[in-house]
Amino acid sequence: MNILKQSTYETKTDPKALKGVLSWFDSFHALPIPQEDWLQCQLALIEGFTNAVRHAHKGLPLETPVTIAVTVTDEYLDMQIWDCGPGFDFQAMLERKLETTTSDSEGGRGLRIMYRVADIVEYKPTPDQRNCLHIRKRFDGRSIEENYRV
Repeated sequence: MNILKQSTYETKTDPKALKGVLSWFDSFHALPIPQEDWLQCQLALIEGFTNAVRHAHKGLPLETPVTIAVTVTDEYLDMQIWDCGPGFDFQAMLERKLETTTSDSEGGRGLRIMYRVADIVEYKPTPDQRNCLHIRKRFDGRSIEENYRV
């Protein structure tokens, strides 16, 4: 497995900061990632960042950081989004959202979307008093070289 690119981005707790997050994430689009996989990862990033701002950091100061790290290998794209919120039982919430959320639901679609597009979705507390949302998307079960072989 070859690491093609790694990068970290930190921003404040502001829904308007999503524009900067997406601009930073665009730098990964130049890599030979299958278009459908890249779009699914972009959607998962939008949902993960938005959840951190709206839910994990609800009531926290605007200066509270959200940190995002992305690693792209020849086999997958891996994202980690760290928040400073109180945390929650991710597995229980995910199971509830999978049972009750539809495409017409007002809210709660983010977890369902992440679960459907990614191969790994987990949320765990970290030793530094933060929480980490980890999302990994394999490239169609093949490596990038296999996707682009002529």
